[in-house]
Amino acid sequence: MMKDIDTLREYWLSEQACANIHGWDFSHIEGRYREYPLMWDYGNIIRKYLESTDRLLDIDTGGGEFLDSLGHPQRYTYATEGYAPNVRLCRNKYADTDLHFFEMNDYRHMPFEDESFDTVINRHGTYDASEIYRILKKGGIFITQQVGENNDRELVELLLPDCEKRFCGHNLENQARIFEECGFEILEKDEAFVPIEFYDTGALVWFAKIIEWEFVGFSVERCFDALLSVEKMIEKEGKAVCSAHRFYLVAEKKS
Repeated sequence: MMKDIDTLREYWLSEQACANIHGWDFSHIEGRYREYPLMWDYGNIIRKYLESTDRLLDIDTGGGEFLDSLGHPQRYTYATEGYAPNVRLCRNKYADTDLHFFEMNDYRHMPFEDESFDTVINRHGTYDASEIYRILKKGGIFITQQVGENNDRELVELLLPDCEKRFCGHNLENQARIFEECGFEILEKDEAFVPIEFYDTGALVWFAKIIEWEFVGFSVERCFDALLSVEKMIEKEGKAVCSAHRFYLVAEKKS
């Protein structure tokens, strides 16, 4: 039986109020949602191409969690980030290390010389293909995993039926073509749609507030009736489901 509406409202408002993120940490909703694994391992793809002496740049590093997992020598490692809370985090985290950290929001004019890097990576961040081409050495590699244009659309359209798709054209076919037109050769690519399941409507409230660029204008107050529909769905089926849209590509700068 569905909980009392006033109780639900209070609970959802509390989840909305605490929706903030440190780095890229979703532990707050651990056990209340599940994102199914992709058919590829982005870290392993990078390790296939990355040499220990490569000058490596990670664009939009977040809190540096993924970058740190690669274990690349810090003296050869560069990272950028533009989101203010993560900029503060990274500055503190890397202050006494050999890693080179830069605050950056202008993806068309990155603060690096031509042909500065052997490898550039970007996980779920923004990039400009022509600028990537400029800063890569000849024969250099760009490796990215991206969130596609149809990410979470089922739940976005349920909660916010008038919300337009924000990133039209952000899919593997279009992005691969853009890189080829810039002078890259595509070495690897793939695209996938995998389920994301929510077992608690409160977890979805927190998620929607965090992913504000997809759930544009979301609030408990605005979407309360739709949230009640989600609550009924979870009560009946045990979960509410949408699809994570992901793609990756590996592009080599031709000499």
